Amino acid sequence: MDVLRYVAFSTDPAGGNRAGVVLDATGADDAAMLAVAAEVGYSETAFAVPRADGGLDVRYFSPLAEVSFCGHATIAAAVAHAHAHGPGELELHTPAGLVRVASFAADDGTFSAELVSVPPTSEPLSPEDLAAVLSALGWAAADLDPALPPRVAYAGAWHPVIAVSTRQRLAALDYDMAALGDLMGRRGWTTVDLVWRESETVFHARNPFPPGGVVEDPATGAAAGAFGGYLRELGLVPLPATLTLHQGDDMGRPSLLTVGVSADPAEGIRVRGAAVPIPD
Repeated sequence: MDVLRYVAFSTDPAGGNRAGVVLDATGADDAAMLAVAAEVGYSETAFAVPRADGGLDVRYFSPLAEVSFCGHATIAAAVAHAHAHGPGELELHTPAGLVRVASFAADDGTFSAELVSVPPTSEPLSPEDLAAVLSALGWAAADLDPALPPRVAYAGAWHPVIAVSTRQRLAALDYDMAALGDLMGRRGWTTVDLVWRESETVFHARNPFPPGGVVEDPATGAAAGAFGGYLRELGLVPLPATLTLHQGDDMGRPSLLTVGVSADPAEGIRVRGAAVPIPD
């Protein structure tokens, strides 16, 4: 398989989140894809198989396991496809469902892409699970932002949303990876979306990803989509809304995610960002 390497949600290869992309994984079985993802070593690698209708069947593997959906690898795959075939619209058939994505070329020669998630939803986070998450994070209930209640959100993958009241608390992340990973594995959560609200539509996020063998994702498109759905469902932003999410700053890999939230509860969440190849 020809593995391409991209950074998503940044125009700088030193920022964003790295993703592997295989534009044609025809004939590859699960074991082969997992082995490639482990060798690449990024948080996810996207494996695409072209369809007769012009769309792509896409699966996502971390170094340890398959995940149902990955936003940054989707953005990377769309831009890689645009580099090979020109920008345009694609239908991606993923384990989470149909995801539409469009790629765009900017005047400066860079490319970006926008995905439309599967319909989002959310559900309560039990007091017991919240206590376990806070314990693994080393956080206290007093650290939380009461205006953004803890909840588990979905837009292709499940992510607990935990909001803190200060940027300093978010910056001081130092968690028990084994304890959090065990809980997440039992609950089927992909990352934990830790957020701080700077203003009405500007947020900062961090996303631990121990089930994938990754301490932290510097950009998480799937969690951004789930977060947009969470905000809409709970009426926490005026609609329609365009959100700006900063992620990766505390890791030294700044990432910028733009999230579009329509007023229609049946519509998917739009997540947009740039992507660039990683130099050899």
